[in-house]
Amino acid sequence: MSGILGWLGWLLAAAVALVPGFGAPATPVFTGYVDAKYVYVAPASAGILATVAVKEGQSVRTGEVLFTQTTAQQQAAVAAADAQVQVAEATWQNLLTGGRAEELAASQAAVNKAKADLDLAQATFSRSQKLFASNTITQAQLDQDRANVESAQAALNQAAAQLAVTSLPAREEQQKAAAADLAVAKANADKARADLADRTVLAPAAGRIERTYYDPGEMAPAGSPVLSLLPAGALKVEFYVAEPERMKLSLGQAVAVTCDGCPGGITARVSWLASDPQYTSPIIYSRDERSQLVFLAEATIDNPQNILPGQPVSVTP
Repeated sequence: MSGILGWLGWLLAAAVALVPGFGAPATPVFTGYVDAKYVYVAPASAGILATVAVKEGQSVRTGEVLFTQTTAQQQAAVAAADAQVQVAEATWQNLLTGGRAEELAASQAAVNKAKADLDLAQATFSRSQKLFASNTITQAQLDQDRANVESAQAALNQAAAQLAVTSLPAREEQQKAAAADLAVAKANADKARADLADRTVLAPAAGRIERTYYDPGEMAPAGSPVLSLLPAGALKVEFYVAEPERMKLSLGQAVAVTCDGCPGGITARVSWLASDPQYTSPIIYSRDERSQLVFLAEATIDNPQNILPGQPVSVTP
């Protein structure tokens, strides 16, 4: 009896394994390929390439020189901007300090001369008053000497006012305008130096040079990539998930990655799940037909182990 029961148990187990819907469900395997998030390095402005310091396949560190452009125009712009800063600085300082020593001396000399002319005019007028009292000169001569005194006094007043103006700094509005001009000149100089620095392009991240698109001596347009860089940790797996399995995946979930000739132990984490299917049945969705839908998913590879972009892979959750 026990033998019959054992035989029936074995037969039942075989039936469970063979009949769909019975036994442990098979682990799904998704197909896909390895892709990469490249960094395309381009110049900020157009120019002729002076050097390309790296080669395809070379590893670089962050901040390492990748390529340079000719700098003659930028160096000239820096020199011109520095000269403009010096002019603006001198103008501003001059308005702050007032007249120079030579200008002050000239104004003081004009005041001294005006005083001497006034003294002479006053002495002449005093003599004329005495001569007029003795009927020696005419009224017209006396009036002329009086006018000379008034003219000399006016000249002295004007010279004294000019001396005071020369001694004072410029008006506040002029000083503000000069200070603004100086700030603009310094900003232009900073921009000129930044433009010069941009002619040397550095690696934005550590990684491997994938492709170079220009050679030294060629014109590289602004924004046109000179080379592509594959940063460390930028490899990802793109794979396709059938509709029944899509809801079983979640962002951040770990998956196993295998490929022909690849070492074992490659893992990745799901980083993106598409909302729209990559393939839609030509007929209306139904429970039978929607199983034909597949959705694109992406997973960032944790340990690439020299795996290369374009490699076909299998992904297992």
